[in-house]
Amino acid sequence: MTTSATRSASRLLIDCLVEQGCDRVFTVPGESFLPALDALAETDAIDTVTCRQEGGVTFMACADGAMTGRPGVAFVTRGPGATNASIGVHVAMQDSQPMILFVGDVDRRMKDREGFQEVDFPAFFGPIAKWAAKIDHADRIPEYVARAWSTAISGRPGPVVLALPEDMLHEEDVTAPVRPAVTKPAQAPCPDAMATMMRMIGDAASPVAIVGGAGWNERTRHYFTEFAERIGLPVATAFRRQDAISPSSSVYAGNLGYGPNPKLTSRVKDADLLIVVGARMGEATTDGYALVTPDHPDQALVHIHPDPNELGRVYRTDLPICADMPEFAECAALWEDEDIIAFDAGPTAHAEWLEWNTPREEAQFTLDLALAMRKARELLPLDSIICNGAGNFAGWWHRYWPYAGYPSQLAPTAGAMGYGVPAAVAAARRFPDRTVVAAAGDGDFLMNAQELATAAQYNLDVLVIVFDNSTYGTIRMHQEREYPGREASTHLVNPDFALMAQSYGGWCQRAETNAEFDAALEEAMSRKGIRLIHCITDIEQLSAAGATVSGLRER
Repeated sequence: MTTSATRSASRLLIDCLVEQGCDRVFTVPGESFLPALDALAETDAIDTVTCRQEGGVTFMACADGAMTGRPGVAFVTRGPGATNASIGVHVAMQDSQPMILFVGDVDRRMKDREGFQEVDFPAFFGPIAKWAAKIDHADRIPEYVARAWSTAISGRPGPVVLALPEDMLHEEDVTAPVRPAVTKPAQAPCPDAMATMMRMIGDAASPVAIVGGAGWNERTRHYFTEFAERIGLPVATAFRRQDAISPSSSVYAGNLGYGPNPKLTSRVKDADLLIVVGARMGEATTDGYALVTPDHPDQALVHIHPDPNELGRVYRTDLPICADMPEFAECAALWEDEDIIAFDAGPTAHAEWLEWNTPREEAQFTLDLALAMRKARELLPLDSIICNGAGNFAGWWHRYWPYAGYPSQLAPTAGAMGYGVPAAVAAARRFPDRTVVAAAGDGDFLMNAQELATAAQYNLDVLVIVFDNSTYGTIRMHQEREYPGREASTHLVNPDFALMAQSYGGWCQRAETNAEFDAALEEAMSRKGIRLIHCITDIEQLSAAGATVSGLRER
């Protein structure tokens, strides 16, 4: 679509989004962008999802971008709306997920008077976005939208923020043509670099791959798995990137992050060659840059990433390869090299993960979460999409759930609370035929529980499992380590979460024992719509890795 038909600025904006491939936007409406809302209402090609709070809006957009590889698109109003929305921008940046946030702005004639809800949005969002700008001239809307789309998906994907002055959106008779859809650059890896990497693998005694992150998709997963299985290369996934490789793969070694398998961490420490594909090797994946140090003595590092700015940024890199993830993975899978002898470490590492991944009774808790996970594995489809925010409750899912489908893990590497329910709404809207689970702790759940109203409004099928120990559990665990016996500010008095779900028109059940949880999950899987299981858990059961409050006191 390149015609220059006369149209309003708001009509031009929405037509540009349609041309780029946008099929859904998330919003909390605001008077600052009413013309855009009006244009969206007349656009059948875009599904407009009305949400309840701007943090939920951008979490949904971030999750949608993670699932599609296209920018998740959000519209919010100025001032309070934009500042509420900033949490999702931060998550999209740290998680390397493509997103575009449009913010309704003050009238251009009111600029710099600290008008009603005025914020300098390029200055405010600049440090946490790939690009933040304001569209001051209607005839430049196609340019800005195309650049925003390209910026969000290119190199290391991430968020873009565009401010929309209210009076600019009201302009009529704009003749600027819609720009054609942009294409994501797909750089193939350098053949010489690939040959060098293969020689390094052939010379290695104990190589390990760490995968998942920027630009990863189903094609990458397929080809890299094929390559790793052919040579017996152990493959670990970066923090909250567990769907980057099928758990059934004979070389899948488990996940890094918080509470990983001790045998896997030993394997990474003992590796003489690390092949990092897509991951940034951030603080969580590397356990505070200690598991793999930035200088990693006695280890060679091959780092493959789509953004040259990430290569050598933190880690000394022996072989940097700047390439599109699917292009690299396919090249590796099709590479013919008779000199590489298959390693037996891949199957051994997979066997170690299987043992670690098998739920066993952990302690005499009334509701044992390891056994609850065993029941979840029996009843939930293995390609279920598991959505969670931050908290110790997530450790059981990370350790015991297989994440068999792609995509099947929506969880912020930035560690933001309140992500699970909005992500589940986005997932259920994007994949209505798949089982979608929002797993949440009690503190985590209440940060965005209101988005259950969005799920109800759009008749979405969402299973919510809330783990309630009446505590900000992660912080309590750190308190017990740093200030034994001096709990402060972490105790919570919670509502009856099951009754909350009922108020949204959902089915609900309270579970205080494993028998009650098993029965509730069976019943939930026979129903549609919003289903919530309120799990009452013991404060002593804080970590899937086996740590308890009392155990921490003894350290």
